Amino acid sequence: MTASAPLRNRAAVLHGQGDVRVEERPVPIAGAGELQIRVLACGICGSDVHYFREGRIGRYVVDEPMILGHESAGIVLAAGSDSDRWLIGKTVAIEPGVPCGQCEQCIRGRYNLCPDVRFLATPPVDGALSDVIVMPARWVHPAPDGMTAEVAAMAEPLSVGLWAARKANIAVGDRVLVTGAGPVGQLAAQVARARGAHVEIFDVVESRLRVAAGLGIPTADMTDAAYDVLLECSGNQRAVDAGVAALAPAARVVLVGMGAPRVELDLGTLQGRELSVTGTFRYAHTYREALELLHSGVIDVKSLITHRYPLERVADALDAGRSDPNAIKVVVRLDADQ
Repeated sequence: MTASAPLRNRAAVLHGQGDVRVEERPVPIAGAGELQIRVLACGICGSDVHYFREGRIGRYVVDEPMILGHESAGIVLAAGSDSDRWLIGKTVAIEPGVPCGQCEQCIRGRYNLCPDVRFLATPPVDGALSDVIVMPARWVHPAPDGMTAEVAAMAEPLSVGLWAARKANIAVGDRVLVTGAGPVGQLAAQVARARGAHVEIFDVVESRLRVAAGLGIPTADMTDAAYDVLLECSGNQRAVDAGVAALAPAARVVLVGMGAPRVELDLGTLQGRELSVTGTFRYAHTYREALELLHSGVIDVKSLITHRYPLERVADALDAGRSDPNAIKVVVRLDADQ
């Protein structure tokens, strides 16, 4: 069963370092258990920028053309057999990681740690910066009535912040420090506040702190501070050092940012204060709560979206963070030039 589908399928294809092209691709057809989706909005993630500028992230190398993008939402055009046909015509958010469902991690519910996960826009898997994509229905989440695709697409970066808050077990009354006021840091701070914590945020970019202040999140003054939780969202060594030094005994540290491949932690502080430290890798079982938080208005993503581009200007979208220091979240609107 199909709805009216576009006659073309443009895609942002990365051919190598600094080489992204908008190309025509065949329109994919939904098979059994799949949904065909018209992508309307796709956020630009730091990983997209890394692949664009450097052609790789760690062991993941772009050695053949790959479609970028994984923070996406759109409208369901068609459903394959054994799929939910009632979703046709509905706005949906697309969870970009498809795990195997059979390994130990999947069976234990930790599907974000599945070693065989296929994650959109992670080589060699094509991403969602394309007019039409096909996804397994299990990983397509209906948005609440009235929610735009642009807001629904933000369920992905919000899920990163939500997962960090879950890993920190943030509760009412906790004193939370967020270091790094990029999109994930801003969203993690809002999640922590929604859980009843007192939240402060730190960054070296004043424009980001002004955006946070507009959201009611004050700039951290770490002088004589004693925070219960550190959500480290920058990956910067100096931020890690300053954040850990500002923690109270028995505090929890969640390392979220991936700005550097390696950071050091002061062992004396960790042991002397009995700090608990964990990393995060993407998220699991977060999309439903993320969409509910967005729908409730508790989380403000509209204030974080600073730049919007049509697909034809995807190179500008990928470069926006470098060309404009005030950029926070950049979104490509695939409906902007149709």
